[in-house]
Amino acid sequence: MFFKAPFRGWGAVPVLAFFFGLWAENAAAQPLRRYVFDRGLFGTEFRQIFYAPDDSTAQHVRRAVDTRMDSLNVVMSDYLDGSEINRLSATAGSGRWVAVSADLFDVLNRAVSIARASDGLFDPTIGPLSQLWRRAVRRQIFPTKPELRKAHRLVDYRYIEFDAGQRKIRLKKPGMRLDVGGIGQGYANDEAMNVLQQLGIKSALLDIGGDIRLSDPPPGERGWRILTGFRADTTTLFLSHVGITASGATHRFLDHNGKRYSHLMNPRTGLGLLHHVQTTILAPDGTQADALTKVFSVAGIRKSRRLVKRFPGVTVWITEERNGKPLKWSSKKDL
Repeated sequence: MFFKAPFRGWGAVPVLAFFFGLWAENAAAQPLRRYVFDRGLFGTEFRQIFYAPDDSTAQHVRRAVDTRMDSLNVVMSDYLDGSEINRLSATAGSGRWVAVSADLFDVLNRAVSIARASDGLFDPTIGPLSQLWRRAVRRQIFPTKPELRKAHRLVDYRYIEFDAGQRKIRLKKPGMRLDVGGIGQGYANDEAMNVLQQLGIKSALLDIGGDIRLSDPPPGERGWRILTGFRADTTTLFLSHVGITASGATHRFLDHNGKRYSHLMNPRTGLGLLHHVQTTILAPDGTQADALTKVFSVAGIRKSRRLVKRFPGVTVWITEERNGKPLKWSSKKDL
């Protein structure tokens, strides 16, 4: 599913946050002004923060970014009956090659690349399971074994075929359903940042429900100040030109036979996770950061130690609770 609520971490403290109002503005020394725009988007909140020379420029930039984001929603949302991704899913098993937009081709191609690199711990064909677990968590009724088997048989990224020359896609198995909810917000942030840069905005922070994308630091600063909740006390990072995302299981779960199943699913088993996990990813772009929170959440600490080597430039923080005991691991100890 494309829409995703922001993860609020352990207790009520956000895992990721950024400081507002900490940069003193001096009109004589600083010709650029800081602008903040908020709106609802993708079922959560979207915030733009950027530096521009005047109100007119800022409003023009805001409108351009909003137009781009709305166009992506129509492409990627599995909640919209007429979205492009749902129209493509409807052709599954027909044998047809379907011409698709550059956006849909790109996001699915990147999703499959991450699926391949993670040995299927992330999978954009998880739609049948997403729908099943979405309904199960809402009703608090555990799916039956036949329902799980039927949905799970339809999940395999290798059922997607690409024709890059003609920009076409074919879905090989009847009943397949695509779902880019685990990568779409990060991808949208990257596309919005492209719009900002094309319009001459150099310093920007974009946040879609906890998926954060950064360009140049604010004027006069060494980086955007981002708070992470990995350690006992929050840690401040000074960042630029990266994506950073947090993901985890909080209030959305399903209790069954004495076990608590997370809304976060393992595509390889078809079940929600049984371990409580909070994962934060720092990556070269928002697309990777978004998708890899799911990969490393599913992998858990033990598998993540090996898996992280497949993703150059990525830093992982994991807090995992098993049998009531919290365990913490970071792929980069000096942060």
